[in-house]
Amino acid sequence: MSVAMPRVMTRGVVFIHSTPTALCPHITWALEAALETRLSIEWTAQPAGAALVRAEFPWSGVQGTGAKLASALRGWDGLRYEITEEPSAGADGSRWSHTPSLGIHHTWTSASGDAIVNEDRVREVLRLAQGSPEAMTEMLHELLGSDWDDELEPFRYAGDGAPVRWLHKVG
Repeated sequence: MSVAMPRVMTRGVVFIHSTPTALCPHITWALEAALETRLSIEWTAQPAGAALVRAEFPWSGVQGTGAKLASALRGWDGLRYEITEEPSAGADGSRWSHTPSLGIHHTWTSASGDAIVNEDRVREVLRLAQGSPEAMTEMLHELLGSDWDDELEPFRYAGDGAPVRWLHKVG
């Protein structure tokens, strides 16, 4: 006899930082398929790039939905995005970042949104760096997704009057 595991719910945000307008309907369809629901995404001009648009919207679903959303958008030319999934019972939070030049990066996140690097990954950096501070610095930046942050930063801000959605307050 099998016992059904309870479905643990969580939530997050999809940030489409920039995309050519021609991809908008395809992005919408991919996200609708991943979420199994209809979406009404409001696309606005992206000031950081001519002929680009941006959008963001909150989502809710079972644990793992963030990974499902990131997979639905992975590898699309010209698309920059981030997807967050909040921590939930038995699971850390996550953030997936994607740029056309770097591909996708995943990091676990704490309740306050900080990147979490587990001890096995730190041990591997120590082993591979073999005492080289430069190598260690480079590997830690890779674990933290620094190159993704650097590339996405100009696209993260929609300009004056952009809506801000707070998922929760940390007290």
